Amino acid sequence: MSIAVELSDLPDTLAPYPWGYLVTVGPDLRAHVLAVPTRFLGGTFLFEAGRSTRANAAARPEVTLVFPPIEPHGYSLLVDGSAVVHDAHIEVRPSTAVLHRPAITASE
Repeated sequence: MSIAVELSDLPDTLAPYPWGYLVTVGPDLRAHVLAVPTRFLGGTFLFEAGRSTRANAAARPEVTLVFPPIEPHGYSLLVDGSAVVHDAHIEVRPSTAVLHRPAITASE
C-alpha cells in the first residue's frame, strides 16, 4: 500500500522519523547504505558522509532515502532525490516521496 507525499508536506511527514538510511549505488552497481539522522532544512536533506558514500553520490547522484516505520505495521517513508557532494557532506534535493507498507491481511 502506497500513499504519495507532496514535497510541500515533507517537513510534517518527516516529523516522526528521527533517522533513516541514505542509499547510494557503488561502482559495482550494488547498493551502499548509510544510517543518517533526519536533517531537512529549506527543502533539502543534509548529511555528513564518509568517502565511499560521497564518491558514490558524486558518480551517481540519483539516491534514495528510506525512513523505516516507527511502529509495527507502520509506514516506511521513501524519498528519491538528487545528491550534490560538498566537502564532507551530501545535500539531497527530494524529487518524489511516498509512504509505503505491505498490504496487511486480516490474519496479521
